[in-house]
Amino acid sequence: MLEVKGINIFRGQAQILWGLSMQVEKGEVVTLLGANGAGKTTFVESVLGVHHPPSGTIAFLGKDITRRPPFQITRLGVSCVPEGRRLFKDMTVYENLEMGAYPPGARTALAESVQWVFSLFPVLDQRKTQIAGTLSGGEQQMLAIGRALMSKPQLLLMDELSLGLSPKITKEIYGTIDKLHREGVTLLLIEQNATLALRHSDRGYILETGRITLQGTSQELLGNEHIRKAYLGM
Repeated sequence: MLEVKGINIFRGQAQILWGLSMQVEKGEVVTLLGANGAGKTTFVESVLGVHHPPSGTIAFLGKDITRRPPFQITRLGVSCVPEGRRLFKDMTVYENLEMGAYPPGARTALAESVQWVFSLFPVLDQRKTQIAGTLSGGEQQMLAIGRALMSKPQLLLMDELSLGLSPKITKEIYGTIDKLHREGVTLLLIEQNATLALRHSDRGYILETGRITLQGTSQELLGNEHIRKAYLGM
């Protein structure tokens, strides 16, 4: 579904990603792990068309999207839950969900998609007329996920889902990820929380200083001595 081959990404004169290659198959949950500054968010922005690599390619559903603008990539079926949520905080919960249904194909299924999101997160139904900026942190993260789902994505990127959330809310969010997986949604998790992400994914990649240094099944990575020391504190 998503195939990234040898991309190099620069911010100004600084190179952030070095020959990065990875892939996500349809129906998988794949984790990209890395510490702060490893280049995870830059990678997400590259897939979304914010950064265009001078070398290497990014393909989605067999189509080259390496230099396409973000709105075209969204219309092809890629959506994102960004780090920090980035909600429209002065708009209501329902209005935020409406904004997520931007692609023309998603507009026609607006009512159906809203009900799907409310079934995943019943609290959003209760808060649908509430201003988004007044929600709790956990509720805002649920809304960010719901807004991303409103575009009916074929691939959903989730950047630092657990950041700033309590363990209880984080567990609830990851329970929703499991449900989406069972429903066939393809997911790419970008995380620092190695234990959680690997326990809820099929495969994983380790990103260190802009390079993929390890990859394997989630079970293989959970048992890897380097991962246990560097990410699990063991």
